[in-house]
Amino acid sequence: MKRTLLLNPPSFQDFDGGAGSRYQATREVTSFWYPTWLCYPAGLIPESRVVDAPPQNLTVDQVAAMAPDFDLAVLFTTTPSFASDLQTISRLKDKNPRLLAGLVGPHVSILPEECLAAGPQADFVARREFDRTVVEVAQGRAWEEILGLSYRANGRILHNPDRPFLEDLDALPFVTDIYRRDLTIEHYHIPYLRYPYVSFYTGRGCPAHCVYCLWPQTFTGRRYRVRSVANVVAEVRRSLELFPQAAEIFFDDDTFTAHGERTREISKALAPLKCTWSATARVTTSYETLKAMKEGGLRLLVVGFETGDPRVLQNIKKGATLDLGRRFSRWCRELGIQVHGTFMVGLPGETKESIEASIRFACELDPDTIQVSLATPYPGTEFYDFCREKGYMQDDALVHGQTGYQQCVVDYPGLAAAEIFQAVPRFYRRFYFRPRYMARALGVMLKDPHERKRLLKEGREFLSFMFKRRQTAACS
Repeated sequence: MKRTLLLNPPSFQDFDGGAGSRYQATREVTSFWYPTWLCYPAGLIPESRVVDAPPQNLTVDQVAAMAPDFDLAVLFTTTPSFASDLQTISRLKDKNPRLLAGLVGPHVSILPEECLAAGPQADFVARREFDRTVVEVAQGRAWEEILGLSYRANGRILHNPDRPFLEDLDALPFVTDIYRRDLTIEHYHIPYLRYPYVSFYTGRGCPAHCVYCLWPQTFTGRRYRVRSVANVVAEVRRSLELFPQAAEIFFDDDTFTAHGERTREISKALAPLKCTWSATARVTTSYETLKAMKEGGLRLLVVGFETGDPRVLQNIKKGATLDLGRRFSRWCRELGIQVHGTFMVGLPGETKESIEASIRFACELDPDTIQVSLATPYPGTEFYDFCREKGYMQDDALVHGQTGYQQCVVDYPGLAAAEIFQAVPRFYRRFYFRPRYMARALGVMLKDPHERKRLLKEGREFLSFMFKRRQTAACS
């Protein structure tokens, strides 16, 4: 078995992009997701180590110094960081010329030929879900026999057949054991989750057909494959044992509530543990399921409302309506479930009027917190193909080359990229500077010193981010 380094490589300062972040960028407020995808093969390879460089502030030099200790390096790469990640491989091989190096992640899964052609320093690409593919490379199996592998041989780039999606997810190790072995949970922070938190997946894939969503279209598929209820609860118990300091557990599935009956069963099984947890959901979630989740210890749901324009909702194949969003928000208020609402600007069909409609809709729904993102067309998504076909792609650089901040790369007739870019801070200001929201936040801070500290810290970071973002745009 090869000594294996599973690396989320150094990137932009505070860049949240590796093996757990679905949309890679430097955020408004410091955010770091666990490198969950790298931790699965790490649990299957005895002589392995996960290194998550960005939250540890590791430089390329510091990472390269580790290279002599390993035979194999596997780097999780992203569309924004791909060129930088190739340079990291070069530095690793400078320190250890015998090192084998491979790339994983959605970007190389969609473009394996192009990525290997652009990066001769990379020896292979493990496409789509790469757990078993990487393990077989580490075992020294002949490359022509490894499903899901793209590689060079005799001057040619070869692509083995796809590896079927993993069905028996219970057979995978608990990633929380690898978190304990290789990571420090205090390095991980998400603004809307209690700190410190622990997150993992209870399933893979998503049955929805949103045109912009990266992972189901490029990586995990549009079928929700799930772990058994007993297996999920066992990892929750394990997390509570390993990390008694954890304030919250987050189920980071694309849509945790996709199977309502299973969601209710998990919630019922979690109730005796008396732990606080949060999860993802869609506005189509039933009242029965929401009530069961709350009774099982649920604190918060992350929900994609996306837009306040019904036509844009149809364009993105969200499978939701504004009235469903209103009903969902009302039910959550009645049950005492907090909501982190996510919105996007720049989706297909966006206009100045639809952006205003989204801002009004967010204020009407009044979730506890919001996130506003620039709609980003990643290769392999229907959104990307749409923008290419229509000639709406203004630029291929999804993030700013110096800062890692999101850039708007779509330019619609009647709505320029610069206008979409400027809509993000306007959206935030209109939502957070409302008297209703500010009074609620003040009340929370007066009651809870931990929330006061968190909100003040995030407020400072948010204002700093917006200032830097404005300066970056002015210099572009």
